[in-house]
Amino acid sequence: MRFFAVALAVAVTFLAAVGMCIKTLNEQAVAAFSTEMRVVVDAGHGGMDGGVSGVKTGVKESDLNLALSLALYEELKDMGFFVTLTRKTEAGLYDTTAKGFKKRDMQKRKEIIEEAKPDLVLSIHQNFYPTKSARGGQVFYLKNSEEGKRLAKGIQEKLDGLYAEKGVKARKITPAEYFILGCYPCPSVIVECGFLSNPLDEELLNSSAWRKRLAQEIAGGVLAYFTGLSA
Repeated sequence: MRFFAVALAVAVTFLAAVGMCIKTLNEQAVAAFSTEMRVVVDAGHGGMDGGVSGVKTGVKESDLNLALSLALYEELKDMGFFVTLTRKTEAGLYDTTAKGFKKRDMQKRKEIIEEAKPDLVLSIHQNFYPTKSARGGQVFYLKNSEEGKRLAKGIQEKLDGLYAEKGVKARKITPAEYFILGCYPCPSVIVECGFLSNPLDEELLNSSAWRKRLAQEIAGGVLAYFTGLSA
């Protein structure tokens, strides 16, 4: 019995030491690059442009995008990144609601991104699909961008792991040519965090606790990308 107690104490001490080593290595990895790395977090839509709506509660995509972007801002900032938000309030980024406001909104986002001179861009959105069974997060990257593809893959793996807890199958990253992806010559992705066309995803996305976990996983994907660059 005494031998078992001693062995258990040794095992606990060993695991604690391993945990401290891992924590230290992660902190060192972040410190190696984060003080110089700039990230733009773009909350999609806003103002008159609410995006898609939840099928059950009618929640606006633009509101969820903002809430998630603010949570992601905090996660990345805590890691040591210099983070710029394109949208900080519910309002859109246009001067007037006159015809062409959407184009002006997108142009303003481009200006903010160019001024920030980021190392990568994360545009946060919610998905919608006619088939209500579609679920999970999905990441889009600029077509023919190998670094964008690598960033997308890292974030997609994190999202798949999170949604797997809810029995959701993994999704595939997708090349695209959306305006926001080509605003600046750096890896850029659109992160569709869930399907508002699915009541179960909608319920999750309406939860601040789930949004925090999503933000943590997306930030984890960003960290994996940068640590890969510094390896």
